[in-house]
Amino acid sequence: MPRYSAERKATLLKQLLPPVNLSVPELARQEGISETSLYALRKQAQAKGAPVPRDKKLPDDWSAEAKFAVVLETAALSAVELSEYCRRKGLYPEQVQTWRQACISGQQSAQAQRQAEREQARADKKRIRELERELRRKDKALAEAAAILVLRKKLNAYWGNDGEDN
Repeated sequence: MPRYSAERKATLLKQLLPPVNLSVPELARQEGISETSLYALRKQAQAKGAPVPRDKKLPDDWSAEAKFAVVLETAALSAVELSEYCRRKGLYPEQVQTWRQACISGQQSAQAQRQAEREQARADKKRIRELERELRRKDKALAEAAAILVLRKKLNAYWGNDGEDN
């Protein structure tokens, strides 16, 4: 990329972001800059942690680093400031809240995660035991019903009853 000032680079990056949301080829045609230069500029901004979208325009498709950068930028904002920030970036406050919760749960201590996994495994084992017990009970009931039918047929054959149930 030829030598562009930091202000020029920032202006180009802003045009890639919402609300303008231009694609790299569109911006390259408008500004007379090569697409390769713009892709390199975007990659540099992503490496620094800036919330720059990739080729996909949906914020949910952003990288984890970009989402984390948005969470950090919005951490100290009030509800009004957050709404205004979201409008500028083309986001919804609910998305930012979801990303914040994902960051918090990702930072849960290893001990708490292991404890939660143990509790889930315990609950799963209990459910498996209940299902196996129910399956054994139903197998026994089915075997008993089959035995009764066989004995009834034998009894009917012995007494010579051809279809009567006695």
